[in-house]
Amino acid sequence: TQDMLGLQYHLSHGVAAIRVRPFNQIGPGQSQRFVAPAFASQVAAIEAGLQEPVVYVGNLAARRDFCDVRDMVRAYTLVMKLGEPGAVYNIGSGVAHSIRDLLDVLCDLTDVDVEVREDPERLRPVDVPVVVCDASKVQATTGWQPEFTFRDSLLAVLDDCRQNVATSAN
Repeated sequence: TQDMLGLQYHLSHGVAAIRVRPFNQIGPGQSQRFVAPAFASQVAAIEAGLQEPVVYVGNLAARRDFCDVRDMVRAYTLVMKLGEPGAVYNIGSGVAHSIRDLLDVLCDLTDVDVEVREDPERLRPVDVPVVVCDASKVQATTGWQPEFTFRDSLLAVLDDCRQNVATSAN
């Protein structure tokens, strides 16, 4: 609705609105309501001995286009400078990773062994199987490309969660 409202104000009142459609963002400081920090905070708590070595999960088969928030901010800045008013730009990596891939990378970034257990409370009643971005327009308009790898982003999330666990333990 907000997207269409921006377009409407552009068309009817000449507001230089540029619309963006960001796909799944990951990075340090993100709320634990999102999958990457939800898993990473569990791994960090396990590392600190504050949680049994079990990571509780929902649907691991879903595939999402994850893009580092630092790359997203760069894309927003470029779109504001070079984008066309009234246009819409999809922003994402263009690659879909499964939630299982995300968990596997986090597990690879730690020395602790974890057991993975499905938690029915974490399952959604409806889950779109695959969501992936076509960022060709933002790339063609601005030259933007993601710079952070999926692994780099997850390491940043895990390090942030480690720091939060250490701070809360003191």
